[in-house]
Amino acid sequence: MPSIRAAALTDIGRVRQRNEDRYVLDLPSMIFGVADGVGGLPGGADAAQCSVDEVVAAVANKPAEVNLDLVSIVHQINLSVHNLGIKVSPSMGIGSTLTFGYIKGNTLHMAHVGDSRCYGLRGDRLQLLTEDHSVENEARMRRARGETVYYHEANRNALTRCIGQPTPPLVDIIDRPLEKGDRYLFCTDGVTRLVRDSELAEIVERDSTPEELLHEIITLAVRRGGPDNATGVLIFVDDVT
Repeated sequence: MPSIRAAALTDIGRVRQRNEDRYVLDLPSMIFGVADGVGGLPGGADAAQCSVDEVVAAVANKPAEVNLDLVSIVHQINLSVHNLGIKVSPSMGIGSTLTFGYIKGNTLHMAHVGDSRCYGLRGDRLQLLTEDHSVENEARMRRARGETVYYHEANRNALTRCIGQPTPPLVDIIDRPLEKGDRYLFCTDGVTRLVRDSELAEIVERDSTPEELLHEIITLAVRRGGPDNATGVLIFVDDVT
């Protein structure tokens, strides 16, 4: 198993009345990730909490020889959140983003739905490993394929898929072989809408502890107004075997 250090931190911010972000940091089971309750719907905290609880239940303590089907796992989580939404908010439902990974051997296996993100730092290059499932981003990709797509500017950040929707969502799967010195940041949009990628790169590559660097990132997002909950999980890969 690789040698890993990690930290997690969440902040309610300066505007929201409650924190509807949740995170997963389970070093013994090598599970990491974030979930962000969908704004505009009731029960966002319930949706995010259910999502991370179901991730841990599905992934933790599984035998090393078992190959996990992350798409099936996410679809089951989606069903659990959808069913919870029928109880919590029968007229509107509930929803959450979910971006998580688990390490098996020397590979980080990730599943992603929504607009939370995972970044990977290798050397001095920070790469966004996920794609936001937003109206704006989907329109950009469809236009790149030659399609004519319009959307209202007010809806640019609206999600095109989430956990808790009535039908199983499309799930992005990313497998990332680990290298010594890699660093990975899972975070919600309360971070990425306030802190530029170039700033994240400059902070994440510093010579410090995961706790100190993550605290700096979250504090920066809150200091810039904190309009949303801000949450992150930062992982250092110190060595691989």
